[in-house]
Amino acid sequence: MNSIIVLLKVIFRQPVLVGALCLLPLATANAQRDIPFSGPFPTAPTGLENIPMGEGPWIYPTAEGMDIKVSVVAKLEYPMALEFLPDGKLLVITRRGEIYLIEDGEMQSNPIMGGPPSVFAGESGAGGTSHGYIDLVKHPDFENNQLLYLSYTKPKPEGTNNIAIGRARWNGSSLENFTDIFDPGPGVYGVARLAFGHNGKLYVTTNGTDPQSLQTLSGKVLRLNDDGSAPLDNPFVGNSEARPEIFSYGHRGALGLAIHPETGEVFQNENGPNGGDELNWIKPGYNYGWPLVSLGRTYPGPWQTNDRPTHAIFEPPIVYWTPAIAVSGMLFYTGDALPAWKNDILVGALRTGEIPGTGHLERIMLNRDYQEIRRESLIIDLRQRVRDIEMGPDEFIYLATEQRDGAILKIEPAD
Repeated sequence: MNSIIVLLKVIFRQPVLVGALCLLPLATANAQRDIPFSGPFPTAPTGLENIPMGEGPWIYPTAEGMDIKVSVVAKLEYPMALEFLPDGKLLVITRRGEIYLIEDGEMQSNPIMGGPPSVFAGESGAGGTSHGYIDLVKHPDFENNQLLYLSYTKPKPEGTNNIAIGRARWNGSSLENFTDIFDPGPGVYGVARLAFGHNGKLYVTTNGTDPQSLQTLSGKVLRLNDDGSAPLDNPFVGNSEARPEIFSYGHRGALGLAIHPETGEVFQNENGPNGGDELNWIKPGYNYGWPLVSLGRTYPGPWQTNDRPTHAIFEPPIVYWTPAIAVSGMLFYTGDALPAWKNDILVGALRTGEIPGTGHLERIMLNRDYQEIRRESLIIDLRQRVRDIEMGPDEFIYLATEQRDGAILKIEPAD
């Protein structure tokens, strides 16, 4: 033993504790496990998946000292997005390519007619899924023109598909004259979130390959006129090496988009790989770094980039999550019904730490400079994939939980 200690002192040029010697052989004996993979993703456990949600309602205390009640408005398969109309009716779109109407708390049994054909495939949360209908928003002048805008996965004659955006007129019970206004073509897939800005421009998130290239429309935030054309004041208009629709670039897996209700500034959230989900303040012409920088790791474990994460020449996120929560729908809450949350950001989570059945809702408080003060995880025990969030005319919060046994949930004060 003494000879071993002397040898180690020579090698490491420092004292060695005898008790530490017993740890040396264990470095190999206790090596971490080899991880099974399904395609590019680690095989996820299923022990928390598909646990029935129950009928509710549920009462929860919250961090700001305000008790909330969560109740079920309706149950349906794979709700993707919500949009309230001025008369209080609620439209719900699904991954299957359906639109449902909820009026006075009751959902009509049959889908609304008039939407386009779409591509739906795969189970929520699995790789390679296709979402039929993705997002739905009303035109800023809806009360006069009755126009609704829909992003969806469009089937192509050659057997491929990509994201497209169309619009139709709402006649009170169905869609009329649905027409595509923007089709970015091959390579743009996944999810396309929509939001109209205070300036009447339509902002669109895109996923896909080549997020650093200004000659493609994938991995970008786009800014369009309401007819699908590119505004003349977009940051890359006049640049022959760039697409004029691009507003910002360097994005991955953008599943949430929101306009600040007071300033009109654009905010987007995106999924990192294994960690590194981001909430971004979107500025015209800025590069947000993907895949050159990330605060997350690749699915096998190493950092996304060769060096430790840095945003030295790229725009950093204002909030990030490690482990990832698969950030999704997003809302600036501006109502008075839940006063302790006023002006906070609510973000949907599809799952935490790559474990199915761990979806929930998160609340983030920011200061006036958009710097994080604190955050809170909510309704964790319901284990729901919170895909979209909207504030209703009653100023309560409504959630779409996108899974096979999905639901529309309502959050209101408990008393």
